[in-house]
This record gives sequence, structure tokens and C-alpha cells, in this order.
Amino acid sequence: MFVQSLRMTQRDWRAGELRFLLVALIVAVAALSSVGFFVDRMRAGLNRDANQLLGADLVINADQPISASWRAEAQRRGLVLADTIVFPSMALAGEGDQASSQLASIKAVTPGYPLRGSLKVTQRMGTDADGADAGRSTRHIPLPGTVWVEPNLLSGLNVTVGSSLQLGDKVFKIAQVITAEPDRGAAFMNFAPRVMLAASDLAATNLVQDGSRVTYRLLVAAKASQQAKTGDVTAFQRWVQARIDQDKVKGVRIDSLESGRPEMKATLDRAGQFLALVGLLSAMLAAVAVAMAARRFMLRHLDACAMLRCLGLTQNQVTALYLFQFLIVGLVGSVVGALVGFAAHFVLLEWLGKLVSNDLPSASLLPGLQGVAIGMLLLIGFALPPILQLRNVPHNRVIRREQDAPQPLTLATYGLGIAAFVALLLWQTGDIKLGLLTAAGFLGGFAGFALIGWLSLKSLKALRGAINHASWRFAITSLQRRPGATVVQVVALALGLMALLLLTVIRGELIGAWRQSTPPDAPNRFVINIQPDQKDAIAARLAKSHIASPLLFPMIRGRLIEVNGAPLTDASYPDDRAKRLVDREFNLSYMPDLPPQNQVIAGRWYSDQRPEASVEEGIAKTLHLKLGDKLTFDVAGQTVTAPITSLRKLDWGSMRVNFFVIINPKAMADLPQSWITAFHLPERQGAFATALARDFPNLTVIDVGSVLKQIQNVLDQVVTAVEFLFLFTLASGVLVLYAALVGSQDERTREAGLLRALGATRKQLSQAQWIEFTLVGGLAGLLAASGAAAVGWALAKYVFNFEWAFSPEVWLAGLVLGAGCAIVGGWVGLRNVLKQPPLQTLREA
Repeated sequence: MFVQSLRMTQRDWRAGELRFLLVALIVAVAALSSVGFFVDRMRAGLNRDANQLLGADLVINADQPISASWRAEAQRRGLVLADTIVFPSMALAGEGDQASSQLASIKAVTPGYPLRGSLKVTQRMGTDADGADAGRSTRHIPLPGTVWVEPNLLSGLNVTVGSSLQLGDKVFKIAQVITAEPDRGAAFMNFAPRVMLAASDLAATNLVQDGSRVTYRLLVAAKASQQAKTGDVTAFQRWVQARIDQDKVKGVRIDSLESGRPEMKATLDRAGQFLALVGLLSAMLAAVAVAMAARRFMLRHLDACAMLRCLGLTQNQVTALYLFQFLIVGLVGSVVGALVGFAAHFVLLEWLGKLVSNDLPSASLLPGLQGVAIGMLLLIGFALPPILQLRNVPHNRVIRREQDAPQPLTLATYGLGIAAFVALLLWQTGDIKLGLLTAAGFLGGFAGFALIGWLSLKSLKALRGAINHASWRFAITSLQRRPGATVVQVVALALGLMALLLLTVIRGELIGAWRQSTPPDAPNRFVINIQPDQKDAIAARLAKSHIASPLLFPMIRGRLIEVNGAPLTDASYPDDRAKRLVDREFNLSYMPDLPPQNQVIAGRWYSDQRPEASVEEGIAKTLHLKLGDKLTFDVAGQTVTAPITSLRKLDWGSMRVNFFVIINPKAMADLPQSWITAFHLPERQGAFATALARDFPNLTVIDVGSVLKQIQNVLDQVVTAVEFLFLFTLASGVLVLYAALVGSQDERTREAGLLRALGATRKQLSQAQWIEFTLVGGLAGLLAASGAAAVGWALAKYVFNFEWAFSPEVWLAGLVLGAGCAIVGGWVGLRNVLKQPPLQTLREA
């Protein structure tokens, strides 16, 4: 039986019956495998470098210096300790008019850092193909009076190794260039270049002031001879967690090897799920093509099945014969698809891999095996149901050709395909809720397009006599004679075009709206850490330099500890974002008048008689706050309690200074504070920021324009990689359209032959086909444009928070693209329909 199945496979391959099915499988498996290989290598890289992601076995992160009792307990347990202190500040180089400044990420370290992994440094740059020396490993830290910096700081400040660098009140010598920092994390997590110095030099810089945003990290590890005894580290972790819970300590987070930097893993997981869903869209479209190709295969083999039954084969033997044939095709298609996906994942690595790591482990076999399994699952779910119906072909079909073919799919076989679809989603996403929501969304969108397509098809009946032309009537009649095939054509093309419009026209509209939401004179410089005694001098400096409307605002660091008298704990909020908000210090402020770009949407702006708070509407929603709630903040050991008397809506696109919580000056004016301002600095005055940072070394001047540009560059790379994946989606959409057209080729050939025998000319029938394709493509394009516009509106309103303007160009582009794709696809799939002579068609009927 297997040998006979191989012979039939070779015959059907030469006849072209299986090629389309093979291509559909290859596209589906390649789309998913490319994402699988990419995510697998990224996760393998994180797992391989688990120690280096932390620089220790355990890291305690805090907003305040680590408790001395915690250190003593760790030392009592025989653990090794090291400290790092990280904060942003300005680095200055040069003198006079040649001076330049740049925002840097300052990191003070103690001897022994890092406890796991090693730093790599060099004094020579530009020695390899990428223009950078790989560096040498070191177990030392910078000597007193020296700093180590990252390469982009050298280019940004136009300095070299040996040059001087000023940090606050102290001038350092650049001694080494950092080429690898073990606990740096993902490159896209940190935009400011690193400057590393010895912790003993930090006090001399006077950079850490009240209100400075500083992260203190205590690195903990077992001794080198006890690395296998991880129990001591785990026990200490439990001890620290117990102290945190018992003393209700805020602003402390513990990272362990098991957590593996959870924010990084969460980012990778989300990216992997997003990319997997993009691949799944391609796979689902290809699955529809597989089902249609299998359906056509079944219809074209009805006579062969009847002949085999007459020659003595049983139903089970016929089923086994074709089952072996499809398993062979499925295995070959899945393996080839996995190989194509392996090659394609290098394109993703080219754009995205450098954002996380430059040295990833080799790919494992698991994604390839998963790809093969996915291909077989698609085959079983979408191709097997119509093939199984071949077993029901009766013997008498050999002599009774007029007998109807078996029903295309029963309810049970439809259920099998849908079950395979949902199982595939759940497997790929690894999240039951996400998988089910995605399945429901995909099937709902499919059903919505199908319903609109069916209603539009019904409405064409009234237009049949609108134009007195034979080709027009032939086209309308043909569309209504095959409503199922027509609706599938519309849905397939609409889904593919919607993806294309989202990646082109709608993406351009989103970027345009984002640019319009930020005015040309929006602030591009933020200055923080202004001390109270410097406020007047800096305001005068800004006014003297003709900076337009500089406003200085007080900024007070405070932690929310109670709401309506109830202390906040880890169990107060189940939402992760809410937990992070209450676990950190807020930037509070006070001012007598409502600040610009703020709008009171509930309550009233406070009076000057008693403590009152005004809260931003978004954070109020996240923390379930309402008017009248009493908030209690801990500010440097002092408590401030104020009821909420107003909710504010902020214009975040204005790029001005904004605060989540503003409290009446009567309650805040005497508390420890620094000041902040934002202003627009024209390009011709670029030296002003450098001079300001030079004269006031404690200030941090943030160039928002350059940061946004770096963020946009990263996002552009991600979007480019996603666009590459959507090529699979578009290819799948074209496959479905081609399958839908080819699936009706035999019926169209018979109809064309009959009409020509009744007097219709070849020109009339050709024109009818063009009209039919144009109508199908135009409708699909309009549906795609509507869907893309709806998604664009949702992104603008709920994600980017700016005004959205519907552009008629989207619908025009959808109409033109839809009609064009349908015409091209129709010509490719049906160009041979009119070539067959009418007499031959009637003989074969």
C-alpha cells in the first residue's frame, strides 16, 4: 500500500496536483519557524548568561542605601558582597568654547564587582571589523581619580583615552573603554552611555543630592569554592524578603538567578508572543489555502477513487492510500518550511539581535521540530477532513458522472479544523487567555468580513440590469452562482491587504499624528536636580539667553504609604503596574495655579486654606482613587496627608513638565525639594546646555530630542523586522486568493464552454472575468481599508493618546490595491480557462 501511495504521489506531483499544497505548507511553517528560531536563540542567550545578567547570584535593588543589618547578615552567612550605585548625570569635557556635555549613566562600584562574569575593557578602539576592540577581561575596578567609559561617550564628547572628564565637582582621567559590562542588561534598556568610577570617588563629585534619582544595588554571591551551595544564597533571599514584609519596606526589589532579571524576560516574552502572533496570522491564512487546495484535490480525484473501489479496494484501503500520500507531502513541506524559517530568522537577528546581544548561542533543533509538528497539525486540521471524504465515493460514479460530489465539509470536520487552529494558537503563545482571545478575534474578523462580503454579494442582484452589457451580466451572474468561493476570495484578499495598509499608509498616518501632537516649540531640554539656592540664578541665566517662557517647578520625592488611613501592602493592588507605582517614590510638586496644558475634569482646583491634592486621571484609575480619598505620603521621614479635590487631564504630547500628584503649597513648601524646568533650545544655541552643566555641575540636563531619536531608531528596527514577517502574511493571502480562484477553475471552464456553445464570444467572457475580479478586489480593498483605519484609530486613541484624522487616501489605496491584486491573481489563476475549445468542454462534462 505504501509503495502504491509513493507511485500516486509521483504521478500527482508531475500533474501539478500537490505543488500548491506544498507551497502553502512551506509558507506557514516558515513564518512560524523563523520566529521560533529567533526567540529560542534569544532565550538561550539569556539562560547562558544568567549570572552575567545579574553580576551576582542575588541582587537587592533599592531607592535608598541598603540596610547595614542586611549586610551584616549576609557576611555572617559567609556570602561575598559588592555594591553599585547608578544614576543619570551630565559628563563634561573640554574647556571654554570647546567644552561639550552629554547625559551619562554614572555607575559607582566597590572592589569585587562584578561577583559573577567579568568586565571587558580596552585602550584601543577600532581593531576589528565592527570598528571596536573586543577587549580583555578584568577583575579590577577603576583606580581612584580615573573612570572607564563606553565607546559612544568618546565619540559624543570627541575625547579619547587619557582625556579629562568632569563629573560634578571632580575631574577624572579616562583610563579604559568598556567593551562588555556583565550586568548592563539589554542595550535598548539604557540609552545614556556608561561612565564607571570607584565608589570611593563618588562623594567628591557632590552629584548625589536630596531628590536625586539613585538606584542602590547590593550584589550577593556564594564564595567561589561554594558556588555549588546555592542554598545559602536562597536562604538569605528568604531572610531579606521576610524583613521586607515584616518592616513593610518600600522601594526594594530582589533579583535572583531564578527571576533572571524579570523585566528583561518579560520584554522578551512579550516580543516573542507578538512575533509569534504575526507568524500565526500567516499560518492561519496558509491553513485556509491548505484546506482549499485539499478540497480541490478531493474533487479532482473523485473519479480515480471510484475506479479504485471498482478494482476491489475497500474504504479503509482508499483512506490509507491517500493518507500516506498526504503525510509524505506534509512531512516534506514541513521540513522545507523549517529550513526556510531557519534561513529567515537570520534576517530577524540582523535587525533585532544586536539590540539584545551580539553573541548568541547556536540555534537548537527544538524550533525546527516544532515547525515540522505545526505543519503536520495544519495538515491534519485543514487538509485531512476533505481527504477523508474520498472514502465515501460510491462505485457507480464510474458510470453515473452526473452524481453530485460529496459535501465539502460536515460540521464535525469543520470542528476538527477549528480545534486544530485553536490548539496551534495555545501552543505557540503558551497563554490560554491570550490564545483564546486571539482565536476569537481572528475568527470574529474572518466572520465579519465574510458577512459583509455575503451581504454585498446579495446587493449585486439589483445591479445586474443596471448596465446593458452582456459581460456585466455574465460577471454578476458568475459571482452569485458561487457565493461561497466569492466570499472566500473577498476575505482572503481583505486580510492580506489590511496587513499591507497597516504597515504602509496607516503607519505613516500614525507617525504624522505623533509629530503633529508635539508642537515645533515643544521643550527639548529638561534640567533636573536644581537646588533651591540655585533656582534664581538658573532662572536669570535662562532669561538672559532669551529662552522662551522658562518655568521652574518644585519637585519633592515622596512615597505613597496610605489611602484613607489604610496602609498599602503588596496585596493592596493585584495589578503589576499599580504595585510598581506604590512601591517607588513619586515626584510630587506644589504650585498655586493650575499648570499649563493641564485641565481639571473632576472636582475643583485647590484653595490655599488647607492641604489638598490634585491627581492625574490615569494614575487615579490605576490606583482606584477617587475624589475625597485621603492620600498619605512619606517625604524624607515626614508624613503629608491631603484629600483628593480634583482630577486632571494632562497633555503628555506637549513635552512639558508634568506631575502625577500636585499638593497645596501650604503642606509642601517647607519639605526637602529640588527644582525642575523644561525649555526649547534652538539648535544654534546648543552650547548653552554645555555651559549650564559646566557652571552648575550638579545639574542633569537631558536632551529629550536625542533620546527620542534613539528610541525611534530602535522602534524603526523593530518595525522593519515585523514588516519582514508580514511578507509571509501577504504571501499567505495571495496563496488563499489563488487557491480560491483555482478551486473554481474547473467549474468556470465548463461554464465558459457552455456559454461559448450558446453564442457568447471569448471577448465577452474575458471582459466578464475582468469585471468580476475588479468587483471582488475593490470590495476586499474597501474592507481592508476600513479594518486598517479602525485599528489605526484604536492605536491612536488607546495606545498613543493623540488625535486621529481619518484620511480618504487609505480607502483609495485599498480600492486600487484590491482591484489590482485581484486582477493579477485572477489572470495568473484563470488565464487558461478560455483556451479550452467548447467542444472538448462539452465532451468532458
